[in-house]
Amino acid sequence: MWSEPIATRAPNRREFLKTALSAGLVVGFWMPATLRRALAQASAPAPVPPNAFVRIAPDNRVTILLKHSEMGQGVWTSLPMVLAEELDCDWSLVSAEHAPAAPAYAHTAFGMQMTGGSTSTWESFEQLRKAGATARALLIQAATQRWHVAPADCRTERGFVVAGARRASYGELAEAAAKLPAPSEVTLKDAREFVLIGKPTRRLDGKAKVSGAAEYGIDVQRPGLHVALIARAPMFGAKLVSFDASKARAVPGVVDVVQVPSGVAVVAKHFWAAKQGRDALALDWAPGGGAPLSTPALREQYRKLARTPGAVAKNVGDVAAALRGARVIEAEYEVPYLAHAPMEPLNCTVEIGKDGCDIYTGTQFQTMDQGIAAKILELSPEKVRIHTCFLGGGFGRRANPQSDFVAEAVHVAKATGRTVKVIWTREDDIRGGYYRPMWLSRLRAALGRDGKPVAWAHTLVGQSILAGTPFGASMIKDGIDGTSIEGAADAPYLAAIPNVRVELHSPASPVPVLWWRSVGHSHTAFVVQSFLDELAHAAKQDPLAYRLALLPAEARERRALELAAAKFGWGKPLPKGHAAGLAVHASFGSHVAQIAEVSVEGKTIRVHRVVCAVDCGPVVNPLTVEAQMQSGIAFGLGAALHSEITFKDGRVEQGNFHNYQVLRLPEMPQVEVHIVPSTDKMGGCGEPGTPPIAPAVANAVFAATGKRLRRLPLRLA
Repeated sequence: MWSEPIATRAPNRREFLKTALSAGLVVGFWMPATLRRALAQASAPAPVPPNAFVRIAPDNRVTILLKHSEMGQGVWTSLPMVLAEELDCDWSLVSAEHAPAAPAYAHTAFGMQMTGGSTSTWESFEQLRKAGATARALLIQAATQRWHVAPADCRTERGFVVAGARRASYGELAEAAAKLPAPSEVTLKDAREFVLIGKPTRRLDGKAKVSGAAEYGIDVQRPGLHVALIARAPMFGAKLVSFDASKARAVPGVVDVVQVPSGVAVVAKHFWAAKQGRDALALDWAPGGGAPLSTPALREQYRKLARTPGAVAKNVGDVAAALRGARVIEAEYEVPYLAHAPMEPLNCTVEIGKDGCDIYTGTQFQTMDQGIAAKILELSPEKVRIHTCFLGGGFGRRANPQSDFVAEAVHVAKATGRTVKVIWTREDDIRGGYYRPMWLSRLRAALGRDGKPVAWAHTLVGQSILAGTPFGASMIKDGIDGTSIEGAADAPYLAAIPNVRVELHSPASPVPVLWWRSVGHSHTAFVVQSFLDELAHAAKQDPLAYRLALLPAEARERRALELAAAKFGWGKPLPKGHAAGLAVHASFGSHVAQIAEVSVEGKTIRVHRVVCAVDCGPVVNPLTVEAQMQSGIAFGLGAALHSEITFKDGRVEQGNFHNYQVLRLPEMPQVEVHIVPSTDKMGGCGEPGTPPIAPAVANAVFAATGKRLRRLPLRLA
């Protein structure tokens, strides 16, 4: 959290914030000097000004500025709830806005403004509580000066300061409060006093999204706006040799064709003209290193690597000795490359003016985008103004260390001198975007006489998502990318096994890879939870009892697993032809158990019901937790049953939702979400619902058919 005192001053980076201050109270924070030095803007000669988190207008309306992007995960409601709780305002008068890109909005753990890692709520929780409490203290102080009473004589209720018979609205007091020095310390509420936090609360952005009023990046309109599409390399690593744009320029509506680092951009008055113009381009590409790329060849390469020593991520006891002469269970698991495939295709609007550059987009990486755009345009970062729009899905794709879709748009605007919106079609993103890596895992376990594992050997093979990024230097240790082995090397079950060895191979590839919803847990949960199920059945033990016997007594997974089992009715008869499978996995500070009820008809796997229990620590908005578990299950179920990216001759074989399938509405199971009451450390909820669903379904399919499916997507031969 911030090390300096909370400060209340007039921000000078945004004219609208200046205006807001004249209308009422603005409360913000100074950014610690250590954090400023970690950011690109630290080189600026002037100190970074504070930026407001809350504005109170004369009409008593409260606007809360959020540094985290809203992409469906509900932060536009849960985070305002946190600040409003301490402010003690009228919730019906609260609204939210995306904050501008500025150092004061940096993530307190990562040192840059960003949204990801299921961190938004726990990262902002204390900070926003202090902002609300500070604003409340200033309003009380303004009232005491007006009425000449002691602060102890004042209280607040729903946007008013009250002292005896006197009563003044926050809007009446805001201007006077804005002129007062902020207290160095404030007292926060006891959790027992909460009236908003912990209560089911409907979303602030719901009405705008249902009515169509919400503005996503693809909705942005600016004066003189043109639309651009880019013809990118048809295979990874290919280089543009030459192009002929004569036919493209002849398309009605096309106004320009320019070469940019990622390919050739066709700029037009509207999307369809840009699309037709791009289709008319004559392009000559020289194949690069990715030309021979094929999924079967990669699979064979990975399989061979899995049988060789890798970088050691965990080593306890003597696994080799424990495996010799023991009853050994061995298996290989595979997961494919996956596209992020957000429903809103990638887009970015860039408007370059005399006083800098304005960028309108849905982004998860404001600081990175700002810095890269500034470098392209040879501007100081504060001259690049990021306007964060609603995101029609992100899943990690809009948190790119290369800022690819933003950088492209900046290059096009710079080259043409026009205000442009660069749009990626669905095919563009699925065929030429960034992917969750393909993974192969080889596991061997030795079982003791009681059926419990006495040795566990796990070798993982897959690309590093951090190699070559600004995060690699600090997050890759001794050849181990921590995101590759999370959920595997630190699985709680390993504590009960005396001999454990986890190894990693990180082969290089021309395929660009990126974090995908739940990152490494998206593959390790499937592997670990499926293999544990194999061991339970080999030991002729109940899968639930087997896991509970291995989990430490203090493991939070136990609480989630026991609650899910109780709510599902584990062990009770199911409808004829139905079977159940379970999984429990911890990620991003939360512990999620899921039990799936499935049936199999021919080669079709049908998931009828999922019971989910989550221990995420203290809960701000139960409705958000429920929605995110449902969302994570739907997202993960699509990958479990359908989704995969495959390569042939260096090209992606999929292109749109007809052959890169996601979950369809009729396939969505009934989902029950149960929250474990918990006062433990707060975790995230945006991603932890995704990892357990694939193994839960795979384990249920085994229970139904006796067939162990070890490759995603799950397919019955």
